[in-house]
Amino acid sequence: MPPALSRILICRTDNIGDVVLTLPLAGYLKSLIPGVQVDMVCRAYAAPVVRCCRHIDRVLALEELDIDRLFRDQEYDTVVFAFPHRAIGRAARRAHVANRVGSSHRLHHWISCNRLAHFSRARSSLHEAQLNFALLKPIGIEHQPELAELASLYGLQAPRAASVEQLLDPSQFNLILHPKSNGNGREWPLARYTELAALLRSEPEVAVWITGSRAEGEVLAREAPQLLESPNVRNLCGRLDLRELVALIGMADGLVASGTGPLHISSALGQSTLGLFPPIKPIDIARWGALGRNAVSLSGEQACGSCTDAQSCRCMDAIGAGQVAAVIAGWRARVAQRRRGVQLEEAAA
Repeated sequence: MPPALSRILICRTDNIGDVVLTLPLAGYLKSLIPGVQVDMVCRAYAAPVVRCCRHIDRVLALEELDIDRLFRDQEYDTVVFAFPHRAIGRAARRAHVANRVGSSHRLHHWISCNRLAHFSRARSSLHEAQLNFALLKPIGIEHQPELAELASLYGLQAPRAASVEQLLDPSQFNLILHPKSNGNGREWPLARYTELAALLRSEPEVAVWITGSRAEGEVLAREAPQLLESPNVRNLCGRLDLRELVALIGMADGLVASGTGPLHISSALGQSTLGLFPPIKPIDIARWGALGRNAVSLSGEQACGSCTDAQSCRCMDAIGAGQVAAVIAGWRARVAQRRRGVQLEEAAA
């Protein structure tokens, strides 16, 4: 029998995409245990996304925490280390938190945690979002969700932002391209993004929005000036904070990116989302693919043979701009059909 759980803290202090893929864990716990409180510790830069999740009761930004006081001020009965953190683990042990859950392959968890999950992320064939559920086994909850189930467990809702609403023309098809990944994954070549923008240039109703950090915008300006200079492209790099980016994704009609945070945000929001991945384990679709009601992923058919060197690997280049444009065409057809339906309803009213 699982122990009585009333206040759970999930620790996930790494990147935004990893954090988003942990949200279904909170959603499942909320559905399983009526009245349970689920809080999350994450990095401050990821906190605006987590605050958009209805399954997280309280968001604790790591950089703002007094870790030594954390478990004196908050009476948690369970801490789940979806990402390890030594100091928080030591503090939980000192506070005698009843259930301290961590993976057994981290040696310090053998000291700080009293409930160990025995699994290997590196060798598993499961998706990252599914792997998080292995952390519930030590507390007596055995559930391995199917990929389709995870889409309903995110609980992510896009905020409203007037600054974003002023940007978008709702009569257009607003497409987000997020070319860079902050070094977290294999990226679709900038030449391919430029080629895609050129293919879409003949479609005046398509507005292309380029997103990324200020530093990534500088890379694009230096390495892909033709992309930014295309008349159908608007460059938003460095202009949005994370909350505004989530709002933009929630209002847009589609997003294309490699394995990075905005891809998983878009998937979690239920938006039309296309993820671009290499056929290389453990960074392939099976492990990191876009999961959502309207999410799909593309990959090259086979590894190029030079995959160990990201500079010489050609796996991502094997995904053609025409393939991506075909997926976007399908999105546009659905949006056009939906808008025609709305117009007919308004005419009949």
